[in-house]
Amino acid sequence: LAEIDTSMKNQSGLMHVIEENLVLKRTQAELAELESQLETLTATRSTLGDPRKMSGELNELSEELEDLKKRNFTQRGTLNQLDANMAKNTKELKSPLYRDIDSLYKNKLIELRTTEMANHDLEKYYTALDKTLMKFHNDKMEEINKIIKELWQQTYQGQDIDVVQIAADMEGSAKGSYNYRLVMKCGDANLDMRGRCSAGQKVLACLIIRLALAETFCLKCGILALDEPTTNLDFKNSQALAASLLNIMHARRDQKNFQLIVSTHDER
Repeated sequence: LAEIDTSMKNQSGLMHVIEENLVLKRTQAELAELESQLETLTATRSTLGDPRKMSGELNELSEELEDLKKRNFTQRGTLNQLDANMAKNTKELKSPLYRDIDSLYKNKLIELRTTEMANHDLEKYYTALDKTLMKFHNDKMEEINKIIKELWQQTYQGQDIDVVQIAADMEGSAKGSYNYRLVMKCGDANLDMRGRCSAGQKVLACLIIRLALAETFCLKCGILALDEPTTNLDFKNSQALAASLLNIMHARRDQKNFQLIVSTHDER
């Protein structure tokens, strides 16, 4: 019995030790888990940063949230007003005044697009016409100056002026607006004739310009009348002018209705 009692006591002590070891193991496991959680929380805290800074950011976000709430409230009011206006406009569209508004809008839209297309076409036609007129002007000026050059060289007997030409300078930015002036050329020099030529040179230049204009623009005109064409011309220039008129008569001899009328008191 004594041995059994001793054995039972030893087993009781062993059970106590085993239970304490189990408690120790559980405690160690709980401690390891708490340490792991502590490490996780420490890492999370380091990631989040300074709590005071987070508090400031939280306040800023709170203020932004309040501002968004106010804006949302304002937008809701605006939306309600728009809904009310839309309901009012819908009601007005159903009134007799706007009964055929879709058809009217369609007709006006067609009219607008047609007008835009017409304006576009007119702009194209204007550009083409402007270019054509510019080319016509340049061609005619070239033809007139060619005739003036031929008549001047045939008629003028002096040596101080080789040829006279009409210069056309465009005035400012206005298209089709020109300032015409008569220039005389001697060698490489070009000078305005105004204030630099004699009375005889002026008369001769006027006659030659009028003859050139008549030759250019009056091809079907059968009558060419000159009134005192030799005024202020010396004998040589008068003779040369008469020769030029004779050349014109020979050039127009095939024109049946051509007549040259000269009115003069010059008996030469």
